[in-house]
Amino acid sequence: METLIVTRDNGIVEVTMNRPQKKNAANGIMFEELAATFRAIAENKEDRCLVLTGAEGNFCTGADLSDPRGATMDMSIPGITRMRRLNEIALALQQIAIPAIAKVDGLAVGAGMSLALGCDLVVASSTAKFSMIFAKRGLSPDMGASWLLPRQVGMAKAKELMFFADMISAEEGLALGFVNSVVDSGELDATVSEMATKLATGPTIALSFAKSLLNQSYVTSFAQSLEHEGQAQAINFDTEDTREAIMAFLEKRDPHFKGR
Repeated sequence: METLIVTRDNGIVEVTMNRPQKKNAANGIMFEELAATFRAIAENKEDRCLVLTGAEGNFCTGADLSDPRGATMDMSIPGITRMRRLNEIALALQQIAIPAIAKVDGLAVGAGMSLALGCDLVVASSTAKFSMIFAKRGLSPDMGASWLLPRQVGMAKAKELMFFADMISAEEGLALGFVNSVVDSGELDATVSEMATKLATGPTIALSFAKSLLNQSYVTSFAQSLEHEGQAQAINFDTEDTREAIMAFLEKRDPHFKGR
């Protein structure tokens, strides 16, 4: 691909946004490649954990507003059509059943921050910076930020971050709740690798259900959540991984999950 680097190793698929000369700002090609890549991951049984990151010291600085054929700037296409193409990327990321980790170094702003929020976990370097920069560009939020951010930081703080579009540190993101962990830049790769390995060697089906149940919890009643939990657990009991976990418990050893 032209703008992404995709690598796979032992169940971990790492997607690197690779336009370092533009601080990994997403042009039209990158948006198209992200959508296709997320869909491919969702359909690949061998992928058990996603790591989304950026090349050479930055995560993603949002849409490349200098690209006249980009998803946001191509005036030959109606605005709502262009934005629906972006919506497809956010949906494709959400529809990946396996755990997703955003590995953030440097800048994650605008749509770049939205992509990070769309992952299940955000691990940031101590030098990472985040901003819902849209208002400073005369824009309102997109790529799912208006849905994701208030669920992670609360409505009042989400409005503050959206309205003022300030740049905030990784430590502030940790305090607000949308960053899970902050580490030194030199430890970022190793920390995320360790987390991804634990997830990729975990009970894939059970983790996927846990992710789905949590994501649905904001739009379902308690009774519906109980029913969904019961349905998921009934399927889990029939998997090889659950049987292995029970045997490992009885035999006082660590389980060896195969993801099925």
